[in-house]
Amino acid sequence: MSELFALLGGARRVLIGVVHLAPTPGAPRHAGSTAALLERARADARALVRGGADALLVENFGDTPFFAGEVPPETVATLALALAAVRELAAGCPLGVNVLRNDARAALGLCAATGASFLRVNVHTGAMVTDQGLIQGRAAETLRERARLCPEARILADVHVKHATPLGSESLAEAAEEAFTRGGADALIVSGRATGHAPGRAELERVRERVGAAPLLVGSGVDADNARELLRVADGAIVGTALKRGGRVDEAVDEARVARLRAAFDALGETR
Repeated sequence: MSELFALLGGARRVLIGVVHLAPTPGAPRHAGSTAALLERARADARALVRGGADALLVENFGDTPFFAGEVPPETVATLALALAAVRELAAGCPLGVNVLRNDARAALGLCAATGASFLRVNVHTGAMVTDQGLIQGRAAETLRERARLCPEARILADVHVKHATPLGSESLAEAAEEAFTRGGADALIVSGRATGHAPGRAELERVRERVGAAPLLVGSGVDADNARELLRVADGAIVGTALKRGGRVDEAVDEARVARLRAAFDALGETR
C-alpha cells in the first residue's frame, strides 16, 4: 500500500497541498529563470509541510495554455527538478505529480524516476470538452504503463474535471463508478466548475452513494469555512488556492492558512 493510501485509510481527513509551479521553460509566460521557479516551489512546499499538509502534489500550473496531451521534454525535465527539490523539504510526506493538462504517461515516468507515489489524471476515463479541445481518457494505456514502470504509484482520477464539460450524458455519479470499477482508478476526485470553486455537498453525496467506500477527494474550492460541510462526505481534499496569501491563486503559500485548514480538518474527528 502506498504512503498516501495508508493515510486515506486512517481516521483523519487527508490534506494534499498543491505546489503550483511558475511557468516552465517553453511556456508563454516563462520568466527565464528555472532557479527562481525551483526556489518558489521549495518555499511553498516548506509552508505546506510546516502548516500540516499530509501530502504534496506538484503541477505545472503556470503553463497555460496547456497542451491537451503530451507535453514537451523541457516541461518533464523541469517537473523532475521540481519534484527533487520539493522532496528535500517533504519531511516524509507522500509526493505526487499532475502533468497538465492530461499527460498521464509523463506523470508515470516522473513517478518512476523520482519516487513520487501518486499522480493526478484529469481525464482518466470518458471524454471532456475543454479549452484545449476534446480530451479522451486513456485508462487502458495508463494502467499498462504503470504496471511496467511504477506499479506502486496510485492514480487519483478526476471525475467530470473542472474547466471542462463532459461529452456524453452520464451523471457525475455514473462517471465516478465507471472510473473506479472499469477504469481502475485508485481514488476519485470531484471538483467544482473551476479552480477555487467547490462542488456541492449533494454532488459528493451522490458520488459517495454510488462508489461506496472508494477513496473520495474534493479537488477544488475547499477552505476553512466549508471544510466541515464537504468533508463529512469525502476522505480529504486537494487544496491550492485557499492556502495562498489572501486566497489568491497567484500568491505564495501562507503557512498560517495551511495551519487553519489543518485545524478545520482535524476538528471533524472521525465522524463521516
